[in-house]
Amino acid sequence: MRVLHTSDWHVGRTFHGRDLLADQESVLGGLADVVAQEQVDVVVVAGDLYDRAVPSAESVETCGRVLTRIRQAGAHIVITSGNHDSAQRIGMFGAFAAAGGLHLRTALADIGRPVVIGDVAFYGVPYLDPEPARHAFGIAGRGHSAVLAEAMRRVRADLESRGGVRSVVLAHAFVTGGEGSDSERSITVGGIEQVPASVFDGVDYVALGHLHGPQRLAQHLRYSGSPLAYSFSEATHRKSVWLVDLAATGLVEVRRRELPVPRRLATITGRLAEILDDPAHTDLEDCFLSVTVTDDVRPLDMQRRLQARFPHAVHADWRPAGGRPAELRYAEAVAGRGDNEIAAGFIADCRGSTPTGSEQALLEKAFVEVATR
Repeated sequence: MRVLHTSDWHVGRTFHGRDLLADQESVLGGLADVVAQEQVDVVVVAGDLYDRAVPSAESVETCGRVLTRIRQAGAHIVITSGNHDSAQRIGMFGAFAAAGGLHLRTALADIGRPVVIGDVAFYGVPYLDPEPARHAFGIAGRGHSAVLAEAMRRVRADLESRGGVRSVVLAHAFVTGGEGSDSERSITVGGIEQVPASVFDGVDYVALGHLHGPQRLAQHLRYSGSPLAYSFSEATHRKSVWLVDLAATGLVEVRRRELPVPRRLATITGRLAEILDDPAHTDLEDCFLSVTVTDDVRPLDMQRRLQARFPHAVHADWRPAGGRPAELRYAEAVAGRGDNEIAAGFIADCRGSTPTGSEQALLEKAFVEVATR
């Protein structure tokens, strides 16, 4: 059997305010072509199907079209929920969806009840909020490790009763040794968020979700990562899926299949005039761009001027080359100073230069008008 491992679709997510639905549908819909080309039997999605617990109607429609294309390409689909998802909403009508080849595993009660396709058992372990999961499981242990250990105990107990069938576990968790990025939402609530890899011992393959970079923790234990980049910390990621081959004896091979990149990410640092005029930056004009401007004085209309050349400059930060002045506590900033001096100091701190003569005159006029009301 051939399994395609993907996760963290985050359908509906934006990138610094830019809508990504069209890009998400293009990349995710392309998984149907991979299914057909690679003769994939089952596609597993290890959590964070959506970016919000209550996704927009457009996000649901996009996700529906993508899943339909994958199913029409010939693959069964198994999905579990992540920390961004509403497990109840995704799992609704799961019994009916299964008849069409879409298998939803989002409920704690279903962790030990696999989806059996051919002679492979697929177990869905959704994101487990430690405290509610602990009470639902009826265990004394606290934290992510305790509830995942109990979930996997149930998986192994069921697996043993099936006489050694091959097994795939979908799990949404932060496993020790994994490398995070800036776009994952912290799951530290309820104790330490990381769990040891040994929790997942005893199964043929573990399809992990939550971390957005593709990575291999062991031959049978991997993160597929997100199919698109959702932060500039992912600029060097090779977005991909894993193709997992299982034989009668268990795991045979795992291959990476890279995904297309709708728009590259790039960062650039320098003085604004140099960035805007340098022909060497031509290849960045179609990238999502993060810019650090190092002018001594904060340039006026910085974002607008950048976007005149770089339409997809979505983030701009001002960091003067000599560093910004050390921040003062409020009491220190106002001690012994009049209103005009405090206002002038605020402007200097914000942009790196004191008010001009005309600006100082406007400030004085404003303070006079306020004082005479």
